[in-house]
Amino acid sequence: MTQNAHLVLAPYACSDATSRGQLHDENAPSHRTLYQRDRDRIIHSAAFRRLEYKTQVFVNHEGDLFRTRLTHSIEVAQIARSIARELGLNEDLTEAIALSHDLGHTPFGHAGQTALNKCMKDYGGFEHNLQSLRIVDSLEERYADYKGINLTFESREGILKHCSLKNAKKLGDVGERFLDNTQPALEAQLTNLADEIAYSNHDIDDGLRYGLLSFEEMMETTLFRQQYEYVIKKYPDQNERILTHEIIRRMISHMVVNLIENSRKNILQAKPLSPDDVRQNGRPLIAFSDELQEQATELKQFMFKTLYRHYRVHRMSIKASQTITALFDVFVNDLRILPPEAQAHCRHLFNKEGDNGNIRGVADYIAGMTDRFAIVEYERIFNPRQLSMINLIP
Repeated sequence: MTQNAHLVLAPYACSDATSRGQLHDENAPSHRTLYQRDRDRIIHSAAFRRLEYKTQVFVNHEGDLFRTRLTHSIEVAQIARSIARELGLNEDLTEAIALSHDLGHTPFGHAGQTALNKCMKDYGGFEHNLQSLRIVDSLEERYADYKGINLTFESREGILKHCSLKNAKKLGDVGERFLDNTQPALEAQLTNLADEIAYSNHDIDDGLRYGLLSFEEMMETTLFRQQYEYVIKKYPDQNERILTHEIIRRMISHMVVNLIENSRKNILQAKPLSPDDVRQNGRPLIAFSDELQEQATELKQFMFKTLYRHYRVHRMSIKASQTITALFDVFVNDLRILPPEAQAHCRHLFNKEGDNGNIRGVADYIAGMTDRFAIVEYERIFNPRQLSMINLIP
């Protein structure tokens, strides 16, 4: 870490000096901080590139302007870094967490995760946070000295937002806080809420663009209604596209400012002097005010009812679930259908874990698919018209 970089950090921010290190011993980078190296390794990973073709809400190929997991991750990073800068936190660590938090998502968004979790219910389940950690710890293969990309503890801690006690016991250092009821570092806390700000507002944007939401419906929510009334008064003659952008950007700004101001107040009251003081605090210090939290909860409940359960979204979810389930069943019943590298991965896990290892290997293969690849793979296997050898070759 450079001297100037260290001076701008608050004492409760994470830094190279306070880092708990990596899974595998490695020389410190000479011209980057540890967290800059984490970020760079994430960006260069295959799992990160695949996010370009993974669904946020709408299936990737349905429109060029809809969010994907990649654009969502970039938007989270932008919001999170702005907040980190204001609070004196480590921007590089914040960015690394933001860019990696969705690496483990299946194709077809939450519908794909729900389907794969159901398939895996007798074999440990499937959860995208845990899968993100598996990717950075072992599934990415880029380096000669170890599997995974050997991120710092702090980046790995931030990736793991949720975890059952059963799984936490298997995860070593990053699972301890779920057992001890301690908190993650502030950079992890703020990225979690930056994620919420990004997906709530940008899903509204996509929903309005796709015609699944309307201004009239959105007026049921306090956060939208407040900004709509301001914007429509200031720009009464603008078209709906411009109005939407003006409303969404003001909603994001309102939530970000509230989060900064309320979190700063919490930090001043708690007086943490180190990242470990943050971890030992009884509650998260990065938080919205009570009033805004109520409004954010109202917005999430509205979106769940109106957008995420919209019949057109539900149709996509049903098809996604059928695709994931069919692929899982056919692979588990005959591993020879898998490509050679996936078969080798299953054999490796079988040698370590038995039959459950084979099945986890199938889940790894499916989770790593993009939307488009899952659709093509389904067609190759189940469409009788694709029986010619040229269509069987990947």
